[in-house]
Amino acid sequence: MPELPEVETMRRGIASILGARIEAVRIPPSNLQPIAIEPPIREFRRKAIGQRVVEVGRAGKRVVIALDSGERIVVEPRMTGRLLLSNPPDERYLRLVLELSRFGHVWGRLMFWDVRGLGVVRMLTPEEFARLASDKLGPDALDITAKQLRERLARSRRAIKVALMDQAVLAGVGNLYASEILHHARVHPATPCVRLRPRQWKRIHAALGTILRQAIAMQGSTLGDGMYRTADGKPGRFQEQHLVYQRAGQACRQCHRGRIVRIVQAQRSTFYCPNCQRRRS
Repeated sequence: MPELPEVETMRRGIASILGARIEAVRIPPSNLQPIAIEPPIREFRRKAIGQRVVEVGRAGKRVVIALDSGERIVVEPRMTGRLLLSNPPDERYLRLVLELSRFGHVWGRLMFWDVRGLGVVRMLTPEEFARLASDKLGPDALDITAKQLRERLARSRRAIKVALMDQAVLAGVGNLYASEILHHARVHPATPCVRLRPRQWKRIHAALGTILRQAIAMQGSTLGDGMYRTADGKPGRFQEQHLVYQRAGQACRQCHRGRIVRIVQAQRSTFYCPNCQRRRS
């Protein structure tokens, strides 16, 4: 599932739509189950057509396209969704198309492409977007301070790996990057938050920024299924730097002594090095 680095890469990849005017909204014909679009497409069209894009932002794992009406198109890629400006790899999975113009001339298309069809596209009023941000999303993982991180999680009895993936506490981190962050911080993923020491919180916060920014610089992680691509169809490169994720049984690239272990937490795979990330009694 695309996490903060992949969604931030999507946002940057479509940033050139800033200032463009929406001329048409199309749902390409398909025999597939349609994705969730809210409000219904006729109302969505009415609200979108004629509006200009005034901001291309991000809220956690969502791309947010602000219109001059004040409303926002919020795109959740979920498992296999992508935002594209170039031709899609397979027209069958093209779910939504915005036709764009500049200065009265055809400029291009913004497309939402999704193989599994789990993505969601919503048009939200300013009030609805504010409620989303306040009720469902914690501080962005790139903006949260060390003090905020500790205050929001230090009293929790949940395992730190599980807690880091709670979007209402910390927006943007999912399964892949939680494993990499905790390895970088040398913290065992099953450690209850309440048991972490101040110096461990500092290491986690530092690792949070380091790993996410490195991943963004390398345009995210494209895994074995090849589903994630940038807006111009290129794979990410951060998977080349993974130290633990999906490396169960392999030697740790950091200490060269431990072998990566896979465990299951909250129905998700967690990867860690038992030598680098020792669990304290």
